[in-house]
Amino acid sequence: MRLDLLVRAGTILTLDEDRPTARAMGIIGGRVVGFDEELDGCTADRIEDFGGTTITPGFIDAHCHTTWWGLGLSALDLSPARGLEELYALLEAEMLRLEQQPGVWLNGTGFNHKNHGGLFPDIQRLDAITGGRPLYLRHVSGHASITNTATLALAGALEPHFTDPVGGAVVRDANGAPTGLVEEAAQGIIQKMLLPYSVEQIVSALDAATTRYAAEGITSFTEAGVGGGWIGHSPVEVTAYQQALAAGKLRARAQLMPTLDALKVQSSHAADAHGTGTGRGLELGIVAGFGNEHLSLGPVKVFMDGSLLGATAAVTEDYCGHQHNTGYLLDDPQEYRERVADAYRSGWPVALHAIGDAAIDLAIEIISELQLKHGPNALPNRIEHFGIARPDQVTSVAKHGIAVTPQASFIGPLGDQFAALVGPEREGWLYRGQSLLEAGVLVAGSSDLPVADNNVRRAMASAVDRLTEKGKVLGGAGECLSPLEALRLYTVNAAKATGQFTDRGSLTRGKLADFVILSESPLTTSDISALTILGTFVGGKQSYAPLPVAATA
Repeated sequence: MRLDLLVRAGTILTLDEDRPTARAMGIIGGRVVGFDEELDGCTADRIEDFGGTTITPGFIDAHCHTTWWGLGLSALDLSPARGLEELYALLEAEMLRLEQQPGVWLNGTGFNHKNHGGLFPDIQRLDAITGGRPLYLRHVSGHASITNTATLALAGALEPHFTDPVGGAVVRDANGAPTGLVEEAAQGIIQKMLLPYSVEQIVSALDAATTRYAAEGITSFTEAGVGGGWIGHSPVEVTAYQQALAAGKLRARAQLMPTLDALKVQSSHAADAHGTGTGRGLELGIVAGFGNEHLSLGPVKVFMDGSLLGATAAVTEDYCGHQHNTGYLLDDPQEYRERVADAYRSGWPVALHAIGDAAIDLAIEIISELQLKHGPNALPNRIEHFGIARPDQVTSVAKHGIAVTPQASFIGPLGDQFAALVGPEREGWLYRGQSLLEAGVLVAGSSDLPVADNNVRRAMASAVDRLTEKGKVLGGAGECLSPLEALRLYTVNAAKATGQFTDRGSLTRGKLADFVILSESPLTTSDISALTILGTFVGGKQSYAPLPVAATA
């Protein structure tokens, strides 16, 4: 047999229980065909020997925002500023840069109030810096933004009869004057002035973003919200993904979650949609799973509550220091029940964003009832984030077979803020690890990029040590994972939670040849975060090569 590619390394960690390790792997047509002794007598068009390195399955990011991040790569990075004066200086410098570009928005990303003593910019100071130029600064959580008076006027938020949209607020001071902070769904009044982005802009963003994904060893990802709502960028966003793929500008396999807002009410034969003839979906009856190994549709994304950083996630007890503030759901519970049921009847599995325990209660109720009434759909049902989860909720998601996607990558940069907001009695509920696995819950690794970066090595290290910036072990040592469990989050588990384990997640005969070359084994190294990525392959083709590859034929 003649192989397209024969790969050798010190250790190949397959994550296949039947053959956990190997030293040689054969590839034909972009898929794995055998290991070690199975390749005896084979020749190869190409041989690549990576010496004493370690190969693992390609990393899978089960929840990220690729277009948002890609578009933001050209925006002003606010994350280096420490103190509001430094922030104002960055904005003043950006205004000088834009001086000859009238009408262009000043866009910034990466603002976190923790870097400024918990303070937000003063709108009067922002007005003095920006004048009439529209301003849009994204909070790192994605659930809030900061703007100026000129932008609020353009959006109509200063009109006498303006009312906040359901599930959001233009925050005002005690006198009713806007502070510049815009929360949750209210961001839509600003974004509608920027949307829709052109297909060309989105393709460029995907090119920039997935080039960086390859450098992080990411071979598959799930885009958590396209086509509608405040997280979508165009009603034809899927077209941009198709064009990026055709042009060779999509360097990782993509699964796309349509937002619930992107689905339309549908009527069909009376026997359809579980005998109701009505539901909610995309045109032509396309549902989750449609597509191919490169680009496919995933579950429907539904925002149920806000963010923990902004204290808008719906919780059952007050946030510390915020008396009588328990966050809020972004819509009426009955509206969620009805609209999600419409989508589910039409064949859509669901991924419900629920960070606070009150939102998680509603998410579990909705999913469990739909599963009982209608059975499973094509892909697993999920709760995204599962950020503040009581012990009984861990038991419940395990009982109902609901996958969850907490972000270990949040622990380092954001964990101290989270702990301060919930207090010591609830700290153990935050972005759980070991307690979920012990309960039998399917836990998928994800970044929620750009809320946290998508350095999977750093995320795996956080899953193992759970150390915050201030040295706290978030939730206690009992939530720490082993290195193998951490690696499985971003390979086997993420593949299962996205419904794609038949094709990826482990290196197994017949599966896609998606893999990453690491400088050492993540199972034995003293510092997972310090590992170097020496190459990334998608379907046996190299998507990232920082060093020249020694190859012979």
